[in-house]
Amino acid sequence: MPSASMEEFEALLNESLEMDTPDEGTVVKGKVIAIEAGQAIIDVGYKMEGRVELKEFAEPGEQPDVNVGDEVEVYLRAAENARGEAVISREMARREEAWDRLEKAYADDARVEGAIFGRVKGGFTVDLGGAVAFLPGSQVDVRPVRDAGPLMGLKQPFQILKMDRRRGNIVVSRRAILEESRAEQRAEVIGKLQEGDAVDGVVKNITEYGAFVDLGGVDGLLHVTDMAWRRVNHPSEILSIGETVKVQVIKINKETHRISLGMKQLQEDPWDLVGVKYPLASVHKGRVTNITDYGAFVELEPGVEGLVHVSEMSWTKKNVHPGKIVSTSQEVDVMVLEIDSAKRRVSLGLKQTMRNPWEVFSETHPEGTQVEGEVKNITEFGLFIGLEGEIDGMVHLSDLSWDQRGEEAIQEYRKGDVVQAVVSEVDVEKERISLSIKALGGDKFADAVGGVKRGSIVTVEVTAIEDGGIEVEYEGMKSFIRRSDLSRDRAEQRPERFSVGDKVDVRVTNIDNKTRRLGLSIKAREIAEEKEAVEQYGSSDSGASLGDILGAALKSGDE
Repeated sequence: MPSASMEEFEALLNESLEMDTPDEGTVVKGKVIAIEAGQAIIDVGYKMEGRVELKEFAEPGEQPDVNVGDEVEVYLRAAENARGEAVISREMARREEAWDRLEKAYADDARVEGAIFGRVKGGFTVDLGGAVAFLPGSQVDVRPVRDAGPLMGLKQPFQILKMDRRRGNIVVSRRAILEESRAEQRAEVIGKLQEGDAVDGVVKNITEYGAFVDLGGVDGLLHVTDMAWRRVNHPSEILSIGETVKVQVIKINKETHRISLGMKQLQEDPWDLVGVKYPLASVHKGRVTNITDYGAFVELEPGVEGLVHVSEMSWTKKNVHPGKIVSTSQEVDVMVLEIDSAKRRVSLGLKQTMRNPWEVFSETHPEGTQVEGEVKNITEFGLFIGLEGEIDGMVHLSDLSWDQRGEEAIQEYRKGDVVQAVVSEVDVEKERISLSIKALGGDKFADAVGGVKRGSIVTVEVTAIEDGGIEVEYEGMKSFIRRSDLSRDRAEQRPERFSVGDKVDVRVTNIDNKTRRLGLSIKAREIAEEKEAVEQYGSSDSGASLGDILGAALKSGDE
């Protein structure tokens, strides 16, 4: 061989040796030269061929997409196997390629495309074009997803939350994408809305305190107090999920993107006409809507409620719970007592629609009327008697008996006893009725001494003889004449000279209506008679003796 040819051959040999043969464990380019028996035969150059299963060319849920003549990248696992073929993998090439791409996307905080293809504990697996990532269940959607079936196999964007190439870990989120798009959508919708706008929305959710209304990508809160002018106990009374409603934008918080909505603002405010429709002292029918410890709320019309304070509920039932007087949904007549339009308050009265029972009682039971009732209560100062109209009258201790002390007389009464009494006074303003039991059958003392005055001479009957004097009776009234009053003559001041049943003339010295006693004296009568005789028949200076004068007086009396 000529030397020149040897040199050329050497140069060619060196050149071929210097050529970069691909390293095992790298990605190389190859060309599909044949497809047979479910495999693609790929020429990766350097006189090396390898086989790859067709399924490695398929995206999740799709058919393999590979044809003869296609240029593809494959991963060279080994340069030669037992059959003298290169060991290559399309899947591993895709994974390497995907990791490079994903690391760049992660660094740029960019979205990546993938498809959910499997379910694992705590979430799902996602194919990100060759690399497999984990999608936690909490990152699937903004709200918990019951059925993820419809999302399987769909190509969609994801956000990489975390990745570790050495460990082969990638964690992605679908929720972050949705939130971002919702935020953009919200910003766009909110940008178009103005406070005061009337818009249509769909009721998405109902809670105790209100409803969330979708205004086309953005939710607003319709609070229960802004649904209607009337009291609404629960939003479900007037709204249902899925219903389309017209609402007014009350407030937009630009920072939090929160929107407050109202429905009642689009209706006429019934309070504008309250002053005209419900003048003071007018009576109206209403419905009890709510009962509290301090009163009951009564609806006069939808949106207009008034409070009947517990003190205005009943003339007679004091210190009782309003629920004992009225019940929810009951129709009642009420009187307008006060209107405060600024505070949107109406004060109502229930008892004012009924007559004051004390007034009625005073008209139907003038003083002196006899009444009957049950003893409701016994106190240290008297008895309380239940009267018609659910009111009580009081019998004071001093009005129980003529003869006994009140403290003694009250011992004879028990709660529940039915007693009779006489009306002695009715004070409508103080809501007080005074009764008297002792006045039943009239005042015997007053009747007995009706025509008697101090100085009158009356005839009494002796009923008992005692050491200190005698007991006498006048018209059924007992009195006592002391020993010193039995005669002007000291020697005659002896009780024993009288007998029970004797009739004796006495002079009335005192009438005590309080103690109900007559002061009587025989001595005073004798002195008065002497004085009268002296005046008529001469004075003691005329020389006539007292015996002459009295004799003359007695003689004229006989004639």
